[in-house]
Parts: sequence; C-alpha cells; structure tokens
Amino acid sequence: MRQACDSLGLRVEAAQADKLLAYLAQMQRWNRTYNLTAIRDPEQMLVQHLFDSLSVVDPLSRVVGADTAATVYDIGSGGGLPGVVLAIMRPTWQIGCVDAVEKKMAFVRQMSGVLALPNLRALHARVEELPPAGCDVVISRAFASLNDFASLAGRHVRNDGTLVAMKGKVPEDEIQTLHQQGEWQVQEIQALQVPALDAQRCLIWMRRSQGTL
Repeated sequence: MRQACDSLGLRVEAAQADKLLAYLAQMQRWNRTYNLTAIRDPEQMLVQHLFDSLSVVDPLSRVVGADTAATVYDIGSGGGLPGVVLAIMRPTWQIGCVDAVEKKMAFVRQMSGVLALPNLRALHARVEELPPAGCDVVISRAFASLNDFASLAGRHVRNDGTLVAMKGKVPEDEIQTLHQQGEWQVQEIQALQVPALDAQRCLIWMRRSQGTL
C-alpha cells in the first residue's frame, strides 16, 4: 500500500492506510453476501479497486485543491469506488456516492460510519432524478459512455466545474459522439499508471463548451 502511494506521489498517513485496508477487508466480507464486485481475489481487489481509485487522487487534487472544501459526486459508485477512497484521502472534500442499487449504497453508508468518514454520503437514486448538486467535480468509473455520462450527470456540475471519466483505453468513438452532441468537450486525456496493473488507464476531463453555460 505504501509503495503504491509513493509511486503515485501520494502522502498517506498511518490512519488513512488503516482505513483503506479496513475498507478493502469490509468489501471482501460483504462481497460474500451482497456481490458488490465480480473480483473475488484479495490481491486483485487491492490492485484493480484500491490502487485504481488511488491513482485519481492526485490528478483531482491538482484541479480542486487537496485541502479545499470541494464537492464531488461519484456516479455509478457501486461499492464506493472511487468515492470511499477519495473520502479517506481527502477529508475536506464532501463526497457523494450515487448508485441505483440499494445494497451497494447500504454498504457505502456502513463504511461512512465504520471508517468515521463524516464527509461521505451514500445516495440511493438514479443520477438523473437527483436535484442539481453544483459539484466541483463529477466522476465516474466504468459507468457509461462519455455522452451518456454527460447527459445524465452533467446537470450536477457547476458552471465552471468538471466531468471526469475513468476509462481503460482512450475511447475515440465515444469522444467523437460526445463532441457531435456539442454541450460538453474533452479538455484533456490524461494517462494513468496504476501500480501493479498491466493495463491501460486514462482520465477523460470534460468541460462545458463555451456558450452552453
């Protein structure tokens, strides 16, 4: 864990490392009954869930500030990825995990209490049915196509805020479809290096096109 954080340029306090590992242990436990994730192997969960989520902490911090009172929604959060990890690593950020599956949000709600994360909320709802949240950042991890993500979740981003999609390979077709729609434009495509993961990962940063604010 510490080696992974070092390679990502992240400072992790002992209490944060303990919470990250406790979160992983709780996910393994709940997964036996509630099927939070298809990945069962603890080592793979560490890499593909925890390290993958940790890889976005520094990029997001560079945009909104590590110690600011930023508001972040994690759409299609599932068992809280990356939302719970963000809440642990950035206690000043207000994190809302949104998912339409109640058992997954029950788990996130439990993690907020068990891990003492007052900055973490679980929202059991379809994202398009929630009132606009005015977030600094709205992020998703394997939630939907870029265009669907923007259409469903863009209303929760404040006028000068950012949509961020965690993807594998750069989705060229999705980017083209998004740009044809016109409201949102890809601002940057950022390659990610996830420790111990031999697969491509990238962040797609999107902002509203000028004239659509």
